[in-house]
Amino acid sequence: MPHPALRPYVASWVGFRAALDPRAVHHGLPSPTLTVVLALDEPLDVGWLDRGERERYWTCVAGLHTGPALVRTHGWQHGIQLALTPLGARALLGAPAAALAATMTEHAELPVGLPQCLLENLAAQRDWRRRHLLLERHLLSVLARRHDDPAHDVRPEVARAWWLIASSGGRARVADVAEQVGWGRRRLLEQFRAEVGVGPKEAGRIVRFDRSRRLLDAGIPLAEVADRAGYADQAHLSREYARLAGRSPSRLRESAYHLPG
Repeated sequence: MPHPALRPYVASWVGFRAALDPRAVHHGLPSPTLTVVLALDEPLDVGWLDRGERERYWTCVAGLHTGPALVRTHGWQHGIQLALTPLGARALLGAPAAALAATMTEHAELPVGLPQCLLENLAAQRDWRRRHLLLERHLLSVLARRHDDPAHDVRPEVARAWWLIASSGGRARVADVAEQVGWGRRRLLEQFRAEVGVGPKEAGRIVRFDRSRRLLDAGIPLAEVADRAGYADQAHLSREYARLAGRSPSRLRESAYHLPG
C-alpha cells in the first residue's frame, strides 16, 4: 500500500520475480493507470501488438492506451511495477498523462526521471521491503519538491471528471460529467483530452474494460461479467476484448501469458 501522501497519484505497486517458459509473452492490457516498470536484472523487451516494433527498456513508462502491449519474457521477469493515476503523471513524472498516451518512454527521458543511483540501489537490494522503502522515499521527495510548482496541478474540473468516470466503473454519461464539473461537453472533451490523453468516452471504455477484467480474474461467469461491468451483453463484451486485448475473454482468463504458435 503506498504512503497516504502518494495515494492520489500511485494506485499500486508490486514487486515481481518469475521463471517462465522462454517463449512466454505477457499481454499488457489497457487500464486506467499509467504503467511504470523498473527492470532489475534484464531490460524489458516490449512493443505494441498492432505496431510490430519492439524496444528494450530498463525503466519503461507506458501511458494510457487502447490496445495490448506484448512483453517477451525470455524466461525470466524481475522488477517493480507501479500503476500511476493520470493525476500522478504531472506530480511524479513532470509531464501530463496526455504527453505519454499510447507511447512507451524510457523514464530518464521524462522531466522527472529516476536517478541512476536509485536504480542501482534497488537492484542491489534483496529484500522487497527495503526496495519499497527506498522507492517510497524517492517519490515522497519528488512530491515535496514539486508541491509548490503550478505545473504540478491538474485542473480541478479535470480531476473531478476523472474521479466521476473512475468511480462509476466507466458508466458515467459524458453529459452528466460535464454538468457536474460545470463545463459544456465540448470544453470537457478538449480539457480532459489535453490532460489525460483520451476523451471522457474513451476513458469510460478503459475503466469499464478494467473492471470486467478484474471480474474475469475472480472467476465470474462471462454473462455476469458483461452485466456487472456495464456491457449490453456477452457478445458486446467479447467484441471489446477483441479490440482492447487482442484475445477473447476465455483465452485471457486462461493466462496472462501465451506461447506463440
